[in-house]
Amino acid sequence: MTQPSRLLFVAGATGATGRNVVKQALARDVPLIAHVRPKSAETEPAKSWPRKAVVELASGEPLAEAMKGSTTVLQLIGTMRKRFAAGDTYESSDIGTTRQLVEAAKRVGVDHIVLLSSMGAGRPVGEYLKAKAEAERLVRESGIAWTVVRPPAFEGEYHQPPALLGMLAKLPLLGGLRPIHIDQLAAVLLRVAEKRAPLNTVLEGDSLWSEVAATGL
Repeated sequence: MTQPSRLLFVAGATGATGRNVVKQALARDVPLIAHVRPKSAETEPAKSWPRKAVVELASGEPLAEAMKGSTTVLQLIGTMRKRFAAGDTYESSDIGTTRQLVEAAKRVGVDHIVLLSSMGAGRPVGEYLKAKAEAERLVRESGIAWTVVRPPAFEGEYHQPPALLGMLAKLPLLGGLRPIHIDQLAAVLLRVAEKRAPLNTVLEGDSLWSEVAATGL
């Protein structure tokens, strides 16, 4: 039986993970709408993407209109403390954007939300992980089927995991801590979104690495 076609709405498309998700999707002709903030619309690689939603997430009705027809929302937006000087906060970038996307998704009939979270969000310590946990709660309680992906540290592009983490990950019981390459993470996010599976599940540790293996990367 042929699966119905999926249309992915990628929020955070211009971030490091989002760019890789879009790149892999376009290479395989996976239908998607790349969300781009107006100030980034004329920059590369966004400028050359064939289908974009150029809209602020806080816009309400315009966001819902741009999302119409989408089956899946990938929420890849997040921030880091080093961006606070530019006005970002965990409340605005991690929690607020998730709330805005969930509200729009409910209005237009999206049937799957894929949330990029972080390892440790299940037992959050500190502001960063507590923000991730709150974003997860918003998605879980949305009434829409969901998948949460909690990767360990990233590597690739400008991401360089701590050397100690790599050493710890070599220990037999701590293999799940090994850094994930951003290409692998993007492939998992795309696979989960295309398959609409696994649903209502957190991918972390062994379950995440099983999905990585399934991508072949």
